[in-house]
Amino acid sequence: MRVPRIYTHQVLSPQTQLELESAPTQHIARAMRMRAGDALTLFNGRGGEYAATIDTVGKKTVLVTVGEHHDTEKESPLAIHLGIAVSRGERMDWLIQKAVELGVCSISPLFTQRTEVKLKGDRADKKVRHWQLIAIAACEQCGRNQLPAINPPQNLSAWVETTQADRKLVLHHRATIEAEAQQAPASIALLIGPEGGLSPLEISTTESVGYGALRLGPRIMRTETAPLAAIAILQARWGDMPLG
Repeated sequence: MRVPRIYTHQVLSPQTQLELESAPTQHIARAMRMRAGDALTLFNGRGGEYAATIDTVGKKTVLVTVGEHHDTEKESPLAIHLGIAVSRGERMDWLIQKAVELGVCSISPLFTQRTEVKLKGDRADKKVRHWQLIAIAACEQCGRNQLPAINPPQNLSAWVETTQADRKLVLHHRATIEAEAQQAPASIALLIGPEGGLSPLEISTTESVGYGALRLGPRIMRTETAPLAAIAILQARWGDMPLG
């Protein structure tokens, strides 16, 4: 049986006891119905993971004893910063989950000319916290011990002007070229537009500041499909998902 992985923001050290936060407590006690003596793996995003054993399980409290530290990391050598136009409903949630599983190190939700979703103030903050929880759950599931950054929503123009990477790519179906094979970059900024696509002005603006056009074959993909296909291809070419 697979040992469940749990994220905690607390400091971890061997041979110490701690009380888990409310969210993992409810997950362990109600959803997983775990008991005293069951094994866990804990991580806090500060490097590696820890074996742990449940001491007590209550309705509102789970106490665990932290065990041995394992210096295990599953981060790709290719740092992908995904800039993605905010989409409606659960599509953004699904996209963040899968992008984390595929190994992105940072995600920036973007507002473009054709973005229909509007987020400001408390509503934007609430959404970012929600997306962070999705990223944490994805890390728990896929084995990552480093949490990808979920950045506050921002305008496309600000993102393309400030984001730094060895290589910058903008994906759109009107591109006439594809990513060329070259020396492996250590970092990539990958820009994906909304369902209606980036406007011609936005495309020309990104290309004027160093973003290379990227095309993924002849078919037009949905906004939640295109970034995942692109990330998988980039990881296979320059990251930790080699073919064969």
